[in-house]
Amino acid sequence: MKSSARAVGKTIGPTVFVVDDDASVREALSSLIRSIDLNVETFPSAREFLQHKRPDVPACLVLDVRLPGLSGLDLQRELTTAKNGIPIIFITGHGDVPMSVRAMKAGAVEFLTKPFRDQELLDAIQQAIERDRELLKHRSEAAILDARYQMLTPREREVMGLVIRGLLNKQIAGQLDTSEITVKIQRGQAMKKMQAQSVPELVRISEKLGLFNQS
Repeated sequence: MKSSARAVGKTIGPTVFVVDDDASVREALSSLIRSIDLNVETFPSAREFLQHKRPDVPACLVLDVRLPGLSGLDLQRELTTAKNGIPIIFITGHGDVPMSVRAMKAGAVEFLTKPFRDQELLDAIQQAIERDRELLKHRSEAAILDARYQMLTPREREVMGLVIRGLLNKQIAGQLDTSEITVKIQRGQAMKKMQAQSVPELVRISEKLGLFNQS
Protein backbone atom coordinates (compact mmCIF):
# COMPACT_ATOMS: atom_id res chain seq x y z
CA MET A 1 0.00 0.00 0.00
CA LYS A 2 1.39 3.36 -0.98
CA SER A 3 1.68 6.08 1.65
CA SER A 4 2.23 9.76 1.12
CA ALA A 5 3.30 12.71 3.23
CA ARG A 6 1.49 15.15 0.93
CA ALA A 7 -1.43 17.10 2.28
CA VAL A 8 -4.40 17.47 -0.06
CA GLY A 9 -4.68 20.95 -1.55
CA LYS A 10 -1.12 22.01 -0.79
CA THR A 11 1.44 22.90 -3.44
CA ILE A 12 3.63 19.94 -4.18
CA GLY A 13 7.28 20.57 -3.41
CA PRO A 14 10.39 18.43 -3.84
CA THR A 15 9.49 14.78 -3.35
CA VAL A 16 11.42 11.71 -2.29
CA PHE A 17 10.11 8.34 -3.44
CA VAL A 18 11.03 5.37 -1.29
CA VAL A 19 10.80 1.82 -2.64
CA ASP A 20 11.41 -0.88 -0.01
CA ASP A 21 9.49 -4.07 0.72
CA ASP A 22 9.98 -3.68 4.49
CA ALA A 23 7.15 -1.59 5.99
CA SER A 24 9.20 -0.64 9.06
CA VAL A 25 12.01 0.64 6.85
CA ARG A 26 9.59 2.66 4.74
CA GLU A 27 8.12 4.26 7.86
CA ALA A 28 11.53 5.02 9.36
CA LEU A 29 12.79 6.58 6.13
CA SER A 30 9.59 8.59 5.73
CA SER A 31 9.98 10.03 9.21
CA LEU A 32 13.63 10.89 8.59
CA ILE A 33 12.96 12.55 5.24
CA ARG A 34 9.98 14.51 6.54
CA SER A 35 12.29 15.92 9.23
CA ILE A 36 13.95 18.06 6.54
CA ASP A 37 10.60 19.22 5.14
CA LEU A 38 10.48 17.10 2.00
CA ASN A 39 7.45 15.27 0.68
CA VAL A 40 7.66 11.49 0.81
CA GLU A 41 5.82 8.79 -1.13
CA THR A 42 6.53 5.14 -0.39
CA PHE A 43 6.05 1.94 -2.34
CA PRO A 44 6.57 -1.72 -1.38
CA SER A 45 7.57 -2.81 -4.88
CA ALA A 46 9.19 -1.54 -8.06
CA ARG A 47 6.06 -2.32 -10.09
CA GLU A 48 3.88 -0.11 -7.88
CA PHE A 49 6.35 2.72 -8.27
CA LEU A 50 6.33 2.32 -12.07
CA GLN A 51 2.53 2.61 -12.09
CA HIS A 52 2.69 5.91 -10.23
CA LYS A 53 2.51 9.19 -12.16
CA ARG A 54 5.43 11.31 -11.10
CA PRO A 55 4.62 14.96 -10.29
CA ASP A 56 6.53 17.61 -12.21
CA VAL A 57 8.71 18.64 -9.27
CA PRO A 58 12.32 18.00 -8.27
CA ALA A 59 12.48 14.46 -6.96
CA CYS A 60 14.70 11.49 -6.22
CA LEU A 61 14.30 7.80 -5.57
CA VAL A 62 15.57 5.97 -2.49
CA LEU A 63 15.65 2.39 -3.70
CA ASP A 64 16.34 -0.93 -2.02
CA VAL A 65 18.48 -3.21 -4.16
CA ARG A 66 16.71 -6.45 -3.23
CA LEU A 67 12.99 -6.35 -3.88
CA PRO A 68 10.39 -9.03 -4.62
CA GLY A 69 9.84 -9.37 -8.36
CA LEU A 70 11.62 -6.53 -10.13
CA SER A 71 14.87 -5.76 -8.28
CA GLY A 72 16.23 -2.29 -7.63
CA LEU A 73 18.87 -2.68 -10.34
CA ASP A 74 16.19 -3.93 -12.76
CA LEU A 75 14.09 -0.88 -11.96
CA GLN A 76 17.06 1.39 -12.59
CA ARG A 77 17.50 -0.24 -16.00
CA GLU A 78 13.80 0.18 -16.86
CA LEU A 79 13.85 3.85 -15.86
CA THR A 80 16.94 4.41 -18.00
CA THR A 81 15.29 2.70 -20.98
CA ALA A 82 12.20 4.88 -20.49
CA LYS A 83 14.46 7.95 -20.32
CA ASN A 84 13.22 8.72 -16.83
CA GLY A 85 16.23 10.46 -15.36
CA ILE A 86 15.11 10.54 -11.75
CA PRO A 87 18.24 10.45 -9.55
CA ILE A 88 18.54 7.20 -7.58
CA ILE A 89 20.05 6.51 -4.17
CA PHE A 90 20.47 2.80 -3.53
CA ILE A 91 20.28 1.32 -0.05
CA THR A 92 21.02 -2.30 0.77
CA GLY A 93 21.96 -4.66 3.54
CA HIS A 94 23.52 -7.10 1.10
CA GLY A 95 25.69 -4.96 -1.16
CA ASP A 96 28.95 -5.91 -2.78
CA VAL A 97 31.51 -4.04 -4.84
CA PRO A 98 30.42 -5.28 -8.30
CA MET A 99 26.80 -4.39 -7.49
CA SER A 100 27.70 -0.88 -6.33
CA VAL A 101 29.96 -0.32 -9.35
CA ARG A 102 27.16 -1.40 -11.69
CA ALA A 103 24.69 0.96 -10.01
CA MET A 104 27.05 3.94 -10.01
CA LYS A 105 28.08 3.39 -13.64
CA ALA A 106 24.38 3.45 -14.55
CA GLY A 107 24.08 6.89 -12.96
CA ALA A 108 23.12 6.33 -9.32
CA VAL A 109 23.84 9.26 -7.00
CA GLU A 110 24.89 7.06 -4.08
CA PHE A 111 25.05 3.43 -2.98
CA LEU A 112 24.65 3.09 0.79
CA THR A 113 25.15 -0.16 2.67
CA LYS A 114 23.18 -0.66 5.88
CA PRO A 115 23.76 0.39 8.55
CA PHE A 116 24.46 3.92 7.32
CA ARG A 117 24.29 7.22 9.16
CA ASP A 118 21.09 9.24 8.73
CA GLN A 119 23.12 12.24 7.65
CA GLU A 120 24.72 10.23 4.83
CA LEU A 121 21.30 9.54 3.37
CA LEU A 122 20.06 13.09 3.90
CA ASP A 123 23.15 14.53 2.21
CA ALA A 124 22.66 12.17 -0.75
CA ILE A 125 18.99 13.15 -0.99
CA GLN A 126 19.82 16.87 -1.04
CA GLN A 127 22.41 16.25 -3.76
CA ALA A 128 19.93 14.19 -5.79
CA ILE A 129 17.14 16.76 -5.45
CA GLU A 130 19.49 19.51 -6.61
CA ARG A 131 20.57 17.39 -9.58
CA ASP A 132 16.95 16.79 -10.56
CA ARG A 133 16.11 20.47 -10.13
CA GLU A 134 18.78 21.30 -12.71
CA LEU A 135 17.53 18.54 -15.04
CA LEU A 136 13.97 19.87 -14.85
CA LYS A 137 15.22 23.38 -15.54
CA HIS A 138 17.10 22.21 -18.62
CA ARG A 139 14.10 20.20 -19.85
CA SER A 140 11.85 23.22 -19.43
CA GLU A 141 14.26 25.46 -21.34
CA ALA A 142 14.61 22.85 -24.08
CA ALA A 143 10.83 22.56 -24.42
CA ILE A 144 10.51 26.34 -24.82
CA LEU A 145 13.27 26.45 -27.43
CA ASP A 146 11.78 23.51 -29.30
CA ALA A 147 8.37 25.22 -29.37
CA ARG A 148 10.00 28.28 -30.93
CA TYR A 149 11.84 26.13 -33.46
CA GLN A 150 8.58 24.46 -34.49
CA MET A 151 7.26 27.92 -35.43
CA LEU A 152 9.88 28.26 -38.18
CA THR A 153 8.95 27.50 -41.77
CA PRO A 154 10.94 24.76 -43.53
CA ARG A 155 12.92 27.40 -45.44
CA GLU A 156 13.62 29.41 -42.27
CA ARG A 157 15.02 26.24 -40.71
CA GLU A 158 17.24 25.72 -43.73
CA VAL A 159 18.52 29.27 -43.52
CA MET A 160 19.06 28.98 -39.77
CA GLY A 161 21.01 25.76 -40.26
CA LEU A 162 23.34 27.46 -42.73
CA VAL A 163 23.70 30.58 -40.58
CA ILE A 164 24.89 28.57 -37.58
CA ARG A 165 27.42 26.84 -39.85
CA GLY A 166 28.94 30.28 -40.48
CA LEU A 167 27.74 30.97 -44.04
CA LEU A 168 27.13 34.56 -45.14
CA ASN A 169 23.83 35.69 -46.68
CA LYS A 170 25.38 35.67 -50.17
CA GLN A 171 26.67 32.13 -49.71
CA ILE A 172 23.31 30.94 -48.36
CA ALA A 173 21.50 32.54 -51.31
CA GLY A 174 23.77 30.71 -53.72
CA GLN A 175 23.30 27.39 -51.98
CA LEU A 176 19.51 27.73 -51.82
CA ASP A 177 19.24 29.27 -55.30
CA THR A 178 17.43 32.37 -54.06
CA SER A 179 18.14 36.09 -53.71
CA GLU A 180 20.29 37.59 -50.98
CA ILE A 181 17.46 39.90 -49.89
CA THR A 182 15.15 36.90 -49.48
CA VAL A 183 17.75 35.17 -47.32
CA LYS A 184 18.14 38.34 -45.25
CA ILE A 185 14.39 38.43 -44.60
CA GLN A 186 14.20 34.72 -43.75
CA ARG A 187 17.24 34.99 -41.52
CA GLY A 188 15.65 37.91 -39.69
CA GLN A 189 12.41 35.97 -39.23
CA ALA A 190 14.29 32.97 -37.86
CA MET A 191 16.23 35.17 -35.42
CA LYS A 192 13.04 36.88 -34.30
CA LYS A 193 11.08 33.65 -33.76
CA MET A 194 13.99 32.05 -31.89
CA GLN A 195 14.38 35.27 -29.85
CA ALA A 196 18.08 35.40 -30.64
CA GLN A 197 19.74 38.82 -30.58
CA SER A 198 22.91 37.70 -32.36
CA VAL A 199 24.39 34.85 -34.39
CA PRO A 200 26.45 33.59 -31.40
CA GLU A 201 23.23 33.42 -29.37
CA LEU A 202 21.54 31.55 -32.22
CA VAL A 203 24.46 29.11 -32.23
CA ARG A 204 24.07 28.51 -28.47
CA ILE A 205 20.34 27.89 -28.94
CA SER A 206 21.09 25.47 -31.76
CA GLU A 207 23.52 23.57 -29.54
CA LYS A 208 20.83 23.22 -26.86
CA LEU A 209 18.43 21.90 -29.50
CA GLY A 210 21.03 19.43 -30.74
CA LEU A 211 20.91 20.83 -34.27
CA PHE A 212 24.65 20.43 -34.78
CA ASN A 213 24.26 16.70 -34.17
CA GLN A 214 21.77 16.57 -37.03
CA SER A 215 24.06 18.20 -39.55
